[in-house]
Amino acid sequence: MLNIERENSILELLKQKESIKIKEIVTLLNISEATARRDLSSLEKKELLKRVHGGAILNISSNISKDFNIQYRKNINRTEKEKIAKLAVSFIQNDSCIFLDAGTTTLEMIKYLKALNLKVVTNGLNLIEELENYEIESYLIGGKIKSKTSCTTGFSAVEYLKTFNFDCVFIGANAFNLDGYSTPDSEEAMVKSQAISRGNNIFFLCDNSKFEKNSFINFSSLRVGTLITDSVLPKEYYQLTKVEVTK
Repeated sequence: MLNIERENSILELLKQKESIKIKEIVTLLNISEATARRDLSSLEKKELLKRVHGGAILNISSNISKDFNIQYRKNINRTEKEKIAKLAVSFIQNDSCIFLDAGTTTLEMIKYLKALNLKVVTNGLNLIEELENYEIESYLIGGKIKSKTSCTTGFSAVEYLKTFNFDCVFIGANAFNLDGYSTPDSEEAMVKSQAISRGNNIFFLCDNSKFEKNSFINFSSLRVGTLITDSVLPKEYYQLTKVEVTK
């Protein structure tokens, strides 16, 4: 098992349990104690967890205030993202022009898009190879490259977005609560806001790990569009926005 695969597995275990002992890691991943300690040390340096006596706990503050590297995010809550992606695609009509925000949930949508004859615009560098694999007509927004989250951002990206009109816009978020959707990066927030302003139908794709959390910058209120998620929410949310829950 590669380092990144082991570290992703540890993060996934922490998502489920909130804390984990080194002995559990050794048993579940079938690795040595020394390897487990090295992996925990590596993840702590990335500020993704905190080491405690005999194990580690999830670094909750890091989850909402900083961006995970795209390679780590890809395998976190994979099942939930797959269900959200499949439900999201059900709202797209044939021959539409859509915007796909950079992210790992929007990446899961692409395999379902082939038969819909779409035009896809994205700022997601991580989406391009998959769009090409399925021979989907696509447009990549230029701008400043943010390698950590594999996207383009900034003034150029915002200006380019102003030339498009979208039937559907699909947006990810690092966190959401009753105050709205938020992200750690101001330039990414600008791109998300501009894409939202160009769309007829807006969808926010958020798994349960984003619920009742808050990141640095709010880029949209709940009232703007439809929230697609994997968990039933408190009734207050249904008073503010349309919610679609996966089965």
